[in-house]
Amino acid sequence: MPATMKGQVCVVTGASRGIGRGIALQLCQAGATVYITGRHLDTLQATAQEAQSQGGRCVPVVCDSSQESEVRNLFEQVDREQQRRLDVLVNNAYAGVQPILNNSKKSFWKNPASIWDDINNVGLSRSVRKTECQPSSPYPPHSRPTGKSVPGCDRMAADCAQELRCHGVSYVSLWPGLVQTELLKEHMMKENASDPLTKQFKFCFSSAETTEMSGKCVVALATDPNILSLSGKVLPSCDLARRYGLQDVDGRPVQDYLSLSSALSHVSNLGWLASYLPGFLWVPKWVLTLYASKF
Repeated sequence: MPATMKGQVCVVTGASRGIGRGIALQLCQAGATVYITGRHLDTLQATAQEAQSQGGRCVPVVCDSSQESEVRNLFEQVDREQQRRLDVLVNNAYAGVQPILNNSKKSFWKNPASIWDDINNVGLSRSVRKTECQPSSPYPPHSRPTGKSVPGCDRMAADCAQELRCHGVSYVSLWPGLVQTELLKEHMMKENASDPLTKQFKFCFSSAETTEMSGKCVVALATDPNILSLSGKVLPSCDLARRYGLQDVDGRPVQDYLSLSSALSHVSNLGWLASYLPGFLWVPKWVLTLYASKF
């Protein structure tokens, strides 16, 4: 990849692993200086070492995104070391995945009250500079608090974009599809292989995006001279793949999870119908938004 972002400064929160790690790898490969945050120095240093081997510069910063003082210290460090320059901020930190997986088979009234804070306190994070990406997903693990978090991220993008436009700052909400993260891989290894839902999930997971696909989307957005025209919008990774001609890092095309045939393939009693539908028939994004909101 050419160094299309050489000289640019980025911050990616929650980059020890998963989507944040994938985004950091791609930003460094594009030549950027990338500050990555997480709560554990050892995993941050491992990610930083891998990212720097691909180009650019990666700076690990221990930061708990739920603590305002630590977030303030992070941006003071970036201001001090980069002469107040920050080109891209990716609000990726999210503390809710493990609590959701741990409680996924419980009724919502049996979930601990703390799960609300786990999902929303860090997931709906703040702080913006020039280009902001807020990763969310239309297909999160099922839970009532998550049903508020995903639309909340999308609404936050729309509201922030409106106020920031006059400052030349763009703010978007990135929708990855199903992603092959380390946590989901570990979770599937523990699940009962004979369970029908587990079988269906494993089938979908085999064609899921790598964590670096989100990174390719962020790089494409950050280098788009017309990024301000997209500000405030929800941007699915499959749409961005079409827009910028992207493939996943392993050479696979990005699954169009907005297509009607893809949606039906995940419904056990209607999967047979998927092969008969043309790929250009898409599920409107407002339908997915309503589904995530459970209206």
